[in-house]
Amino acid sequence: MLNLKDHDHSSEAIRKRLGQDRPVYYLREWVYGGIDGVVTTFAIAAGVVGANLSPAIVLILGAANLIGDGFSMAAGCYSSTKTENDNYDRLRETEVSHIERYPEGEREEIRQIYAKKGFSGQNLETIVNTITSDRNLWIDTMMAEEYGLSASPLSALKAAFHTFLAFILCGTLPLVPFLLKTQQAFIWAGILSAATFFAIGALKSFWSSKPWWGHGLETTFVGIAAAGMAFGIGYWLRSLGLGT
Repeated sequence: MLNLKDHDHSSEAIRKRLGQDRPVYYLREWVYGGIDGVVTTFAIAAGVVGANLSPAIVLILGAANLIGDGFSMAAGCYSSTKTENDNYDRLRETEVSHIERYPEGEREEIRQIYAKKGFSGQNLETIVNTITSDRNLWIDTMMAEEYGLSASPLSALKAAFHTFLAFILCGTLPLVPFLLKTQQAFIWAGILSAATFFAIGALKSFWSSKPWWGHGLETTFVGIAAAGMAFGIGYWLRSLGLGT
């Protein structure tokens, strides 16, 4: 469902579009957190039902895992995002130091980078002079061309919050039928879980050229497969006489 609508390519429209700040999306955190939240709680329900244990255990284990695993995921997301940002800052400081201490060597790096792109002669020297005349442009170019990195717009704290929120909201849904003491609670939990998996997958299609239903079915299959394994383990434990 990727938006392939043509942009307005007038000079004014291009200037306005390029002048805007890049939008910041926390889609990865919502997809990752949401899927893991549903898998976690529905897998607990599947394991409990497979082991023929009391439905109350689903709520107890489900609630405990929602908070514990949700916080753990958020902490992991915070640490990984901050590590990426810290690594970018470290490499940027290295480039700043190199430009200050070895300006001619860094100019030569720019020259060779753009020579490999096919520029030569006066055109190449114009590019080198233009880039190296602006310190920030020089540093940004080195970060992008030498390390393949650009400044991440993601906040580690916000990424962690979105992950935790997605985990809690999506992970709560499979517990609702047990909380309401619905007849055939496990079946309804499965329906809610499958619907949530499909919705999360379909949401991904807004940033993809693949059809929404394809993403939805793919995500649903992955989630149900994880739950199926949990049910199988629970059923196996029950066959060993470990159920009640």
